[in-house]
Amino acid sequence: MPWDMNDYPASMKNLEKPVKKKAINIANAMLDEGYEEGRVIPIAIEQAKEWSENHSVKEVKSYEKHGNPTKRDKEHDKYESHPERMEESEVVESHKDGWQVKSEKAKKASNVYGKKSDAIRRAEEIAENKGTELKVEDEDGNVNKKESFD
Repeated sequence: MPWDMNDYPASMKNLEKPVKKKAINIANAMLDEGYEEGRVIPIAIEQAKEWSENHSVKEVKSYEKHGNPTKRDKEHDKYESHPERMEESEVVESHKDGWQVKSEKAKKASNVYGKKSDAIRRAEEIAENKGTELKVEDEDGNVNKKESFD
């Protein structure tokens, strides 16, 4: 079930507003990727708290004002649930808009970044939380870095 600021898991109710928004965005992205709801919530909360701690007060306040997590439309419903994504490696690969982060067998990226270093940083976070492997590809699709987080 995707969430928004009016409808979110009870475990997020005591989070500060920008942290809650970030947690909702992370959780919705993971749901889109096919993760199980029960595993998404604690990961999203932890990553949102970490995000808040690692960004300036100005950036967090800006996100509080402009970040807008919304429920997914029916487009979300057409994707099958893929709990096996939790066992798959995270992959950073070339994308028309920069670099994408996705589970190894996923059809859709969970995130796309303009800078490869940003994509790698995000993929490392996900792989570490899942306890899986990270694979980083070059522009030609060759794996040039592997790192295990199990």
